[in-house]
Amino acid sequence: MNAETAPVPTPGKGLKIAMILVRSLMGLLFVFASVTYLFKLFTPPPLTGAMKVFNDGIEASRYLMPTVKVIELLCGLAFLSGRFVPLAAVLIAPIIVNILLVHVFLGPEGLPLAVFLVLANGFLAYFHRDRYQPLFRA
Repeated sequence: MNAETAPVPTPGKGLKIAMILVRSLMGLLFVFASVTYLFKLFTPPPLTGAMKVFNDGIEASRYLMPTVKVIELLCGLAFLSGRFVPLAAVLIAPIIVNILLVHVFLGPEGLPLAVFLVLANGFLAYFHRDRYQPLFRA
């Protein structure tokens, strides 16, 4: 088959492949982060300064981080399986916003990953925008 007769991929197909890649990366990231936290697989590095104070406050609540990590695990599994992706993108959005704000104000070393999560979740929301339209009807 030469270049003139080869089928040209449609933009929709490329967008779908990008969506699968993005949601898979997000899924792997959230599953890894939640499993390592929930099963205490790694000892986290010691925190200092404002990040330590913030983390100590969250850990003092005793319920917040396990709840967040369970939501991350469920959303990560949804992203990896490809099922309930629009719901998972909505559920994970407030967690991603908090990840971004923590890294903007307290720990800029994690900012690139936080920006990736914001852009990736925005891309997933854009890809599934037709699923969200009923939410915006009066």
